[in-house]
Amino acid sequence: MREITATVLENKNIAEGICSLTFATDEAIPVRAGQFAMIGIDGFPLRRPLAVCKAEGERVTVCYRQAGEGTRRLASRYSRGERLSVLLPLGNGFYVAEKEKRVAVVGGGVGIFPLISAIREYAETKEIYAYMGFRGKAAICMRYEMQRAKELVIATDDGSEGYRGTSVQAFMEDIGRVKPDVVLSCGPLPMLRALKSAMAGRGIPAYVSLEERMGCGVGACLVCVCELTNGEHARVCKDGPVFEIGEVKL
Repeated sequence: MREITATVLENKNIAEGICSLTFATDEAIPVRAGQFAMIGIDGFPLRRPLAVCKAEGERVTVCYRQAGEGTRRLASRYSRGERLSVLLPLGNGFYVAEKEKRVAVVGGGVGIFPLISAIREYAETKEIYAYMGFRGKAAICMRYEMQRAKELVIATDDGSEGYRGTSVQAFMEDIGRVKPDVVLSCGPLPMLRALKSAMAGRGIPAYVSLEERMGCGVGACLVCVCELTNGEHARVCKDGPVFEIGEVKL
């Protein structure tokens, strides 16, 4: 992890309430799929945790929803040339074993963004089957990145595009055909709970990236503690955000 001062290259709206922020670092920083950055915003004491979608040399792209005052300030205040304080990279990220050849990624809402980094990292060496869920057509974004997968299914709650229903429902209808060796997922808790229930007893490894409010991003403040199924607790920022699906209470 490094604390850097980055330069904004682009900060633009890419879908309904969703923005993509690309910034340049002073040198290339290796970032694994599923890791995240903590972004400092002027006027706010706490940084915002944002998943890294892609890291290409000195260029890093994160995406975010304008959900509160901080992210609205980030969208309106930081244009090309502005300077950002960033902690990067953070978290343990996704890891796909050599023997796992067929990978399903199941995402919903802003949870698609860490999964895009997984698609980018593994698309050339694995068969990726992507199931991505959105509220409706206006919320769909990063389609060109998702299309790196061998197969892509877009699900919308209102049926305005693709599969009518959730990404979990679409995936479970396909699971017998796809026969994934491993499943990677990120999204709202109801989606992850549904996936955990649907995957129970199938013997397929599955990993989830948890979305939690964070204070420090380095495991010191304990704001993002989650409960494990063995009764212990873990810090999402430091011990996660990626956990084996059976390891955490959802």
